Amino acid sequence: MLKYLLVIFLGLDAAFAQTISKPVFHANEKHTGFFTDKNYSGFDKLAWKFKSGGKIFSSPAISNRVAYIGSEDHNLYAVDLKTGKQIWKFTTGGAVNSSPAVCGNRLCFGSFDGYFYELDARTGKLTWSFKTGGEKKVGAKGLWTMKPSSQYMEDLYDFFLSSPVFSDDQLHPMVYFGSSDGNLYALNAVTGKLAWAFKTGGLIHTSPALYDGKLYFGSWDTYFYAIDAITGKLIWKFKTGDQPVIHLMEGIQASATCGNGLIYFGARDGYFYALHANSGELAWKYSANGSWILTTAAIKGGTVYAATSDTYQFLGFDAKTGRQTLSFKANGYVYSSPAIAGNTAFFGDFTGKFFAANLLSGKLTGQFITDGRKINAGKLLKKDVLDYNYLSIGKDNSLYSSSVDIMNQLYKLGPVVSSPVISNGIVYFGCSDGYLYALRLK
Repeated sequence: MLKYLLVIFLGLDAAFAQTISKPVFHANEKHTGFFTDKNYSGFDKLAWKFKSGGKIFSSPAISNRVAYIGSEDHNLYAVDLKTGKQIWKFTTGGAVNSSPAVCGNRLCFGSFDGYFYELDARTGKLTWSFKTGGEKKVGAKGLWTMKPSSQYMEDLYDFFLSSPVFSDDQLHPMVYFGSSDGNLYALNAVTGKLAWAFKTGGLIHTSPALYDGKLYFGSWDTYFYAIDAITGKLIWKFKTGDQPVIHLMEGIQASATCGNGLIYFGARDGYFYALHANSGELAWKYSANGSWILTTAAIKGGTVYAATSDTYQFLGFDAKTGRQTLSFKANGYVYSSPAIAGNTAFFGDFTGKFFAANLLSGKLTGQFITDGRKINAGKLLKKDVLDYNYLSIGKDNSLYSSSVDIMNQLYKLGPVVSSPVISNGIVYFGCSDGYLYALRLK
């Protein structure tokens, strides 16, 4: 049986004692992406949608009958699950692209202002904050050999900050998260004081996975790490691929999923990896023909599911052998990690479609289309599919400004980059159009 964040905080302080519940990550408390055995094959009516003031790349956490989600408008929102109305918001000094984690009445998340926050989940009041060495997107002068070579360029596809996880230590509760300063941090969840920091050679925008007393995570330095959750000491590290000239195209942007004694994650080198949890040795890997793999995998039974960016694929693999068992093609890049209910996977793509796909047949069973896609698909997509060459007609692709312009055009479709959460027959997901959607399932 998977051993993840199965913790109940008791007797630590009044706030922990008042609410007995498991920690909730943006996916679920077990980090498997699997939510319920009940099968939902498609979509019913929209229950509600909540409008923030900026793009939403954060994924929701559902707890206390509330949806918590961050926005690029610098706010973390608490939204009533029944009404879709705002309960409170907390304003930071930067975009909130980190997905919150909740444990009882404690809520943690990071912001591009360089601070990591803990709030009272009921009121939105600050409990404590921790200053990192700073948060930023991956970038470089002349990124990917684009011009002008002297200009600093942010990676337009680096959407997320690391999201936190709570420890499973009842006596010494910890919260773990990565930072753009290259550190994985362990803080006391009650006081916010630093317990330890583990330094890597690159930005950490992945979220750590806690499994059997170890933390597993990837860095933009192209290494995947396993460290002891108590001491922060390195146990092993695994090297993924890189390219010396345009190495910033590489690195690890996908967070890990753990199960069956294996660790699963994708990387920008175009591979999906399965490593042995104890040794870090390769069990198997899948080549996506150069396509980035940026989603957090989901596990159901003996199958692991992941998705690709450039080739638009949602894929299933035998969890032990890596044998491909499923393939479903979306209409554009897939950055939205899947949520599974019964035999159906739910995820979005960069063209503004949100899918329900059957895991047995690989067939589409339902789709929801954002308003932006309805309005702009005819102008921006080629035969309803994202085609970068089609969008770049008449543009100089060697210029960074052309990439920025194309991305701004794509945002008009309402891409779904946020990962969904399923609760009580409703799927919740954020969208770059600024909305948090609550969509009923059937």
